[in-house]
Amino acid sequence: MVQETKTPLINARLTRREAIACGVAGVAVVAGAGAWLRGLFSKGGDIGSVFRGDAPKGDLWELWKQRGWVKEGQHYMKLGRNVQCTICPNNCLLEPDDRSHCRNKINKDGTLYTLAYGNPCSMHIDPIEKKPLYHFYPGSRSFSLATAGCVLRCLNCQNWDISQRKPEETKDPRGPELRLRPPLPAGLRPEDMARLSLFPDDLAAVAKATGCLSISYTYTEPIAYYEYTYDSCKAARAAGVKNVLVTGASIEERPLRDLAQHVDGAHVDLKGFDDEIYRKLNSGKLQTILNTITTLKKMGIWVEIINLIVPTYTDDVAVIRRMCDWLAKHAGPDMPLHFSRFHPQHKLTHLPPTPVEILLQAQAAARAAGLRYVYVGNIAGLRDSGTTFCPGCRQPVIERDVFAVTANRLVAGKCPACQTKIAGVWS
Repeated sequence: MVQETKTPLINARLTRREAIACGVAGVAVVAGAGAWLRGLFSKGGDIGSVFRGDAPKGDLWELWKQRGWVKEGQHYMKLGRNVQCTICPNNCLLEPDDRSHCRNKINKDGTLYTLAYGNPCSMHIDPIEKKPLYHFYPGSRSFSLATAGCVLRCLNCQNWDISQRKPEETKDPRGPELRLRPPLPAGLRPEDMARLSLFPDDLAAVAKATGCLSISYTYTEPIAYYEYTYDSCKAARAAGVKNVLVTGASIEERPLRDLAQHVDGAHVDLKGFDDEIYRKLNSGKLQTILNTITTLKKMGIWVEIINLIVPTYTDDVAVIRRMCDWLAKHAGPDMPLHFSRFHPQHKLTHLPPTPVEILLQAQAAARAAGLRYVYVGNIAGLRDSGTTFCPGCRQPVIERDVFAVTANRLVAGKCPACQTKIAGVWS
């Protein structure tokens, strides 16, 4: 498995060659809105702050509203003319015309609005194994999408060209509306993405029409486009489509519980186990992510964890052991853990890829802590790195090649050799 990257528009059939391509060198579908944006809004703000006076104004604001890409925010407080968003731990306090840390929320006349609604900047049909989720309907397809923006500032972000951009930098509201809904067009061009709308009810219908069992909110951060994620999850649940969060899990408890009641599976990116490193590498708070993991588990959501091992930041095996001990105790031994190899990205291009030996030491530490399903990914040619072994008799029950399930021997969710139940959500 590899880290989740954005991929081309819609491709319902994925060959092994295409699977390798979309995982290792995915094609960007960010449709740049063009130079016309310059002058329509300012370039305020800096990393770690809100963007002062940076809300869209004039023609841009009016066009955004006409497209339906604006909606009043959820989970916020009105403080006179100011507003405070309470979805994530950034708790952005916005004066009129300010923009939030995630780049998606603005204060207009004392009301919080999201600019990331019904306007994805990337979408694709992926195998569920690409999330990665290995114990959640293996071999199924997931309609995957993202908007611009993120609540974190990861130095190693591999999708930084959309996660660290504003919605207005990925979408163009001018010209004729293009609304995606069944019956689907024969094909979409990358340049169509700039003006394409995909609203929650349409998203659920498109997922069903393309034969997808689930919708994955992914590539950037579904918490940053919370309102779009929430409404889409409700629409998908009503249509009989599963919902998957691929998330860094930096969210406050109340909005998490409201959202999670409509969620079926979650891939949580646990980026380390040292709070100081978490702040430095990701601008996040470790305890918040741990709280999210335990809350999701208590609510009955199927959760799998990925841990990207970044040299000089999160490659301390002693810290990894503590993380594995915590997961075994608080999330349980049956929750799958995926270790992933770092490749130089974004602001860490000076670092080398993670040594294979460190990945194997991490896998051994996880197994020693009692975790039963431990995988190693983002590395080619490592034997059995994606194989699910029965914890009872150690026979392989599910085998994978890149994102393809090559053998699934489970019978009613059990090992055929010894009848041990394999934890997961099976068809």
